Amino acid sequence: MKTQILIAAIFFSGFTFAQEKKSDSVKTQSIEGVTLTKQVFKKQSDRFVYDVAASPVTKGNTTFDILKQTPLLSTTDDKTLKIAGKNNALIYINGRKTNMDAESLTQFLKNTPAENIQKIEVITVPGSEYQVESSDGIINIILKKKMSDGTSGNMRMSNTQNKYNASNASFSLNYRKNKLGISANLSGGENIQPQSYVLRNGTNLVKNESVGDIDDPNKNIGGYLNIDYQLNDKSNLALSWNSWANKSYNSTINLFNTLTEYNTDGSLKKTTYTRTSNKEDARNYNNSVNLNYEIKLDSLGSKLNANAAYLNYRRFQYSDNRTLVPGDFNDYSTIGKQIIQNIPQVINNFSGTVDYIQKFKNDFTVSIGGNYNKTKTDNDTKNFTTIFTGEDQKPLPVAINSASPNHFIYDENIYGAYLTLEKKFSDKFSGKVGARYEITNSLGTSDNASPEYSRIERNYNNLLPYLSLNYAINDKNNISYAFSSRMRRPSFWELNPVRNYISEYNYTQNNPFVKASSTYNQELTYMYKNSYFLILNHSYVKDQITQVPLQGYVKSLDGTVSEQNMLRYIRTNFGDKQEMSAMVGVQRTFFKQYLTLNFNAGFQHNINNGTLAVDPTTGDTFVDIDGKELVYTNKVKSTSLVITSNNTLRLDKKKTWFLGANFFYVDKQQIELGMLKNLMSLDLSIKKNWNDWTFAINVNDVLRTNVVEIEDYQANGNYNYVKNDMYRRSVTVSLTYSFGNQKVKKVRDIEGASDAIKNRTR
Repeated sequence: MKTQILIAAIFFSGFTFAQEKKSDSVKTQSIEGVTLTKQVFKKQSDRFVYDVAASPVTKGNTTFDILKQTPLLSTTDDKTLKIAGKNNALIYINGRKTNMDAESLTQFLKNTPAENIQKIEVITVPGSEYQVESSDGIINIILKKKMSDGTSGNMRMSNTQNKYNASNASFSLNYRKNKLGISANLSGGENIQPQSYVLRNGTNLVKNESVGDIDDPNKNIGGYLNIDYQLNDKSNLALSWNSWANKSYNSTINLFNTLTEYNTDGSLKKTTYTRTSNKEDARNYNNSVNLNYEIKLDSLGSKLNANAAYLNYRRFQYSDNRTLVPGDFNDYSTIGKQIIQNIPQVINNFSGTVDYIQKFKNDFTVSIGGNYNKTKTDNDTKNFTTIFTGEDQKPLPVAINSASPNHFIYDENIYGAYLTLEKKFSDKFSGKVGARYEITNSLGTSDNASPEYSRIERNYNNLLPYLSLNYAINDKNNISYAFSSRMRRPSFWELNPVRNYISEYNYTQNNPFVKASSTYNQELTYMYKNSYFLILNHSYVKDQITQVPLQGYVKSLDGTVSEQNMLRYIRTNFGDKQEMSAMVGVQRTFFKQYLTLNFNAGFQHNINNGTLAVDPTTGDTFVDIDGKELVYTNKVKSTSLVITSNNTLRLDKKKTWFLGANFFYVDKQQIELGMLKNLMSLDLSIKKNWNDWTFAINVNDVLRTNVVEIEDYQANGNYNYVKNDMYRRSVTVSLTYSFGNQKVKKVRDIEGASDAIKNRTR
């Protein structure tokens, strides 16, 4: 059940929890001619670098495990990774964006051995050469090189218990022989994603409350196949294919609804009870193929890289939303209202990119390139509403709301070009300046909609500058500054004008009129001894895209007013927002690497400035019982404290037993939907390495304190409260076996030309 109420709360709130890990010095030792570099975290030019080649906790772990322990990176749901102060983290491998959708990427990271990693780069403010949106950051995983030919593999099984039980299994294989390299993975699993909700909204005269559960069963299977062939000493050709399928049948929403109405003197007028029983069947498929060609032009590292890619995404969703009334036996088996929805979505994308990098002997680099994306989405939505009335509860069909288009087709063309100049002026000072120019032409059409929906055209022309400066004061002190301008285009699901019903009078609404927003980021960083850091960040978002709750009695364009108080969570552009943060941290190892201590603390200040009075999808306004217009306003400022501690204790000299303890606390803060109350979580883990086997137990959210609560009170008397428990307290047991020649040279991972588009399908 892909309910979107809390997307704004979780993904657009601006808070992230940094969980970092590093050592405070660089030491090398030579073993049979191989030089091992121990962990170090440092600032280099426009990025942070975390060297994990000889980490005592690398063996037996997955890439995802190591990323969770990388400085400035964090996860709150064990699925998505975030960078401190960023809404999202994009994964690159060897400088190229991973050619996978969100689900398969998570499985890839969780089933790739961490032993193959040389270092991890965290780019908090990406340069003009990167195709990113909004305040997205980049995690670039650098794999080890110059490993011998052969075959290696990895098998992993895990079982997780929270409210329900979940299982997952995967198998990956790497093969290299001379010029040919092949990498493949197959993984699958099943789970039930549980949630419990408490929803309250209304005024002093009308109060709505819905309490209940959401269960979303999922079965998934996917994998990838990468083939890399070295044409000669200077050029490579690569083909990659990724596939992922998800089946989510019999997803259910079961809520008990209480509607309480009062007279103006405060006395009880009446109380109405109903049940919401929603069922959804959904499945989606994501397939992509990418062809890459790369040629090295000289010994300095100059090169030309070209990509062509095709992406096909299909989602089919059928929902049956029923409002049940007490009936003769008060058993809520009688249907009062039924809304049937069939919501398919098909996305086809063709993309191409070209990048040319020219390096000169005087430490000067020129990068120039361009990209083209052509996307078509087809959303053929069908709705049918039936109201059951009379003594026999006979069905009374109701016409489809003409303001909600059924067949919505969206065509989009993006043209982009960039130029960056990078110069190392001395051993202490370096700089990078660049700009990206993007042209976006889009057209949304509907063949059976009101005039305002029949043709929605957008044309953007954006010049996006970038600047970064880095100065090493001496071998202990480093300071850097970065500025970036980006835009965020709405995701395709945000533009698809459909409603997802939570209850009869409570639903989410997507919006084809959403336009792109602009983001301006600044960051100042100071580091001391590669162990202590201070990061100051400022982000300004214009026309931010978010979810806004509008409620009251609905007044249509023809002047009619609904008999019932309604609540709509509407996706739209909602004013401007500023986020300012200051973070200090320390990351060191103690007692000869027996203890790795990571601790940071900081403040985040949010300034919201948004007002909305009209439903942008219908033109409806909202009024109170006296007919006075209601306006949703969020102009609240808030300052919150963030504390994170991520620690690993090695229990034996042979580096086979490890104990982990992670903790975060985030004070309450104002977001778009209201005041998000404080969150915290304590996670514990223990791991045992035995030859090629690794056994681990992880307990997440031990105290069960990672529960979302949002509360909002408006000056006009409206209030809104959401409590969402996703059952994050869980126990996971995993068993991993690595086989074959572990020195296999990894297949060259290729950036897919369609990757920027894939991010917008989630």
